[in-house]
Amino acid sequence: MNETYVDILVIGAGPAGLAAAQAARESGIENLLVLERENEPGGILRQCIHNGFGLHRFREELTGPEYAQRDIDAVRAMGIPVECGCTVLSVSPERVVTCVSRTKGFRVFRAGAVILAMGCRERPRGALCTPGTRCAGIYSAGTAQRFVNLEGYMPGRRVVILGSGDIGLIMARRMTLQGAKVLACVEIMPYSSGLNRNIVQCLEDYGIPLLLSHTVTDIRGRDRLEGITVSKVDENRNPVPGTEIDYECDTLLLSCGLIPENELSAGAGVRMSPATSGPMVSESFETSVDGIFACGNVLHVHDLVDHVSAESLKAGHAAAEYIRGNRPGGETIPVCDGEGVRGTVPQSIRKGAAGPVDLMFRPSGVFRNASAVVENDGREILRKKAMIFTPGEMSVVTLKEENIRSLTSGKLTVRIERS
Repeated sequence: MNETYVDILVIGAGPAGLAAAQAARESGIENLLVLERENEPGGILRQCIHNGFGLHRFREELTGPEYAQRDIDAVRAMGIPVECGCTVLSVSPERVVTCVSRTKGFRVFRAGAVILAMGCRERPRGALCTPGTRCAGIYSAGTAQRFVNLEGYMPGRRVVILGSGDIGLIMARRMTLQGAKVLACVEIMPYSSGLNRNIVQCLEDYGIPLLLSHTVTDIRGRDRLEGITVSKVDENRNPVPGTEIDYECDTLLLSCGLIPENELSAGAGVRMSPATSGPMVSESFETSVDGIFACGNVLHVHDLVDHVSAESLKAGHAAAEYIRGNRPGGETIPVCDGEGVRGTVPQSIRKGAAGPVDLMFRPSGVFRNASAVVENDGREILRKKAMIFTPGEMSVVTLKEENIRSLTSGKLTVRIERS
């Protein structure tokens, strides 16, 4: 089988892949290709017709399609080839990429560098172990969003939402605006997993109750969903007898978390993080496999697309430098989660890296009037105070170049300290 060589091959034409491709081209890479399995570029943003995107990157408020179109236009203006309708089947540790499409059939590429930007997927009902019948009317929130915003179908009229992720919160508002009655948003944790602005704008503004420390304990209906039972849960997330609430509804939307789309990453031999379910990367977003980079929601689930783009621009530049043979040297310092912190990215920093380097993480709970502390073998090198740290919002602490140069052998630990 003949192989086609490309300097940089980007997998995914969502916001991460398009931003990475732009950065690579700006860095002087001409032999560049983006592969996308959907029939159009833009990724999930195509169905996110609400506004609130672009405030950080473009300094104006855009809808999802508007945000995506800016990247699509930029990529086209740069002459970067984007092949849609092309499914990548495998990525080898040697950066051999196999793919198939309806128009060009089976092909093999050998890349100087690969950028993984496949995004993430929703956690399905099967992973939730929700009891009850397997009737129609149960959808992931993203599937319902696609039905309503892209295909013009209403999933139902009386709706309960399980989980308080951002997509679920946004769909609570969207279904209400389309004439449905959203009865409640049910969250098993004692706090919401979505952005506070979405709780206010999508639930409180429409009088939709948010039931924290509750979950669905029964689903009723043979052919179509007829009703559900919701129960309060204790500190161990076990249902509390006697707290049941029955809802008559025809639709249940699941918004119970996102999972990085990493089958290709695992197949390439990339070392994965149990905390983020994505690849483990260095400060340049290079994975454990030489020449394979990862960025965006395939790396760790973000709360804002602006952060996805900012991260992916860095990955694209880093991949271009890799092609030129320019890589940071020096000892590798592992980055570890401390108390109150989970899923810090990147998972390692090389002492020869040029700053600044953002350390991104999710708090493990809600912390008020606390500080994020970065320590190097017990020696504090950075402290950032905040009024609140919450799991629904990504937290960032930035290491300056002088911080990196001061690192000694051992490890970096990021933790949250209560005041």
